[in-house]
Amino acid sequence: MEYTNLGRTGLSVSRLCLGTMNFGPKTTEPDSFAIMDRALEHGINFFDTANVYGWKTGEGVTETIIGNWFAQGGGRREKVVLATKVYGKMQEWPNGQGLSARHIIAEANASLRRLQTDYIDLYQMHHISRTTPWEEIWQAMEVLVAQGKVLYVGSSNFAGWHIAAAQESAKARHFLGLVAEQCIYNLMARTVELEVLPAAKQYGLGIIPWSPLHGGLLSGALAKAAAGTAGRSAEGRSAEDLEKHRAAIEEFEKLAASIGGDPANVALAWLLAQETVTAPIIGPRTLSQLDSTLGALELSLDQATLDRLDELFPPVGKGGPGPEAWAW
Repeated sequence: MEYTNLGRTGLSVSRLCLGTMNFGPKTTEPDSFAIMDRALEHGINFFDTANVYGWKTGEGVTETIIGNWFAQGGGRREKVVLATKVYGKMQEWPNGQGLSARHIIAEANASLRRLQTDYIDLYQMHHISRTTPWEEIWQAMEVLVAQGKVLYVGSSNFAGWHIAAAQESAKARHFLGLVAEQCIYNLMARTVELEVLPAAKQYGLGIIPWSPLHGGLLSGALAKAAAGTAGRSAEGRSAEDLEKHRAAIEEFEKLAASIGGDPANVALAWLLAQETVTAPIIGPRTLSQLDSTLGALELSLDQATLDRLDELFPPVGKGGPGPEAWAW
């Protein structure tokens, strides 16, 4: 396993991050335990979850599963860099969601109880709040950091200017501020290259891409459809996107075959080759899916392959950061 620092911090995290969103809804607790144990065997020390995962309002199903796994001992908690999130609805009452100081602190304590731990390594705001001032947000986070309940703070689904506003506000308070941004980023979703990635680079944030396979479309969707083993890529919007981008995906799968790589691993290797990326989030439902992703770390894409991927899945505008991407 390869490791890198999380953004500008001294914290070492694996180049792949274990996403746990399937734990509960799609993967049983015993199978989730097996996946987390196997992740540690592979050297994956970075786990990501959220208080809303499990999708039963207020129950924190996925966090509870992880907490039960930690409770088995064996150094499990000590080995893991644990990331969770706050923002989503956890109660039906008005203050049961968002980024008010009340909600941030209440949900941090609730997550700690479910996770059966004393601290959260990376506490991420799951979405921007347009109604809460940064002074209130940072005051709440400072309280949690001072209490030792949160070690680092991150964001998710922020625009570039949100990152800038957050960091300038934190700097004025002599607070570390954000150390990571978790955003949708993959070959088929490259909007963040315009302003989010440049902002993250400027302020020293690590990028943690979610949906690195774009809902399974970059995991060999056409080959799986032909074999009758398609999963998420054959459902709903993914199926529509598959038809819309069929030609590019077909060429992508041919390219992966030509370099001897699994399509999913080529997509992950492309992300790992991007300068600001810390660790793509992989969300296995089974042990075999987890095991197969490790091949991405062994793939080194040459410039010709990178150029071909840009042809198949062009960046937004002229490519690169704005304003050059859309202006002269």
